Amino acid sequence: MLPRMKKAITENPKKLSNLIDLVNLPSTLRDFLGQSQISRLGCFMRVWSYIKANNLQDPNNKNVVNCDDKLRSILLGKPRVELAELPTLIKLHFPKEPK
Repeated sequence: MLPRMKKAITENPKKLSNLIDLVNLPSTLRDFLGQSQISRLGCFMRVWSYIKANNLQDPNNKNVVNCDDKLRSILLGKPRVELAELPTLIKLHFPKEPK
C-alpha cells in the first residue's frame, strides 16, 4: 500500500468507509446498475465502464461525456457532462451520513 494512501486511511477512516460501504440505492441508480446495493466507488466504476463500453466520450474533447438517455437519467438530465463533475453528480444519489 502506498504510504500516502495508508496515511489517509489511518487519519480519516470515515472518509474511506463512505466510499466503500454498501448503500441501498435509490430507484434511478437501481434501474441503471441492475442491483440494489453498491458502494459509491463501485457505482462510479460501473458508470465509467458504461461510458467506455458505449463510446460516450466526446472524440474531440475526452474530458466531456455525451450522455445517452440511460446515462442522462442518473446525471440530472444533462446532455453533456464534464468528467470532473461526474463524481459529484453520482454522489448526489447517495444518502448523507448523519454527523
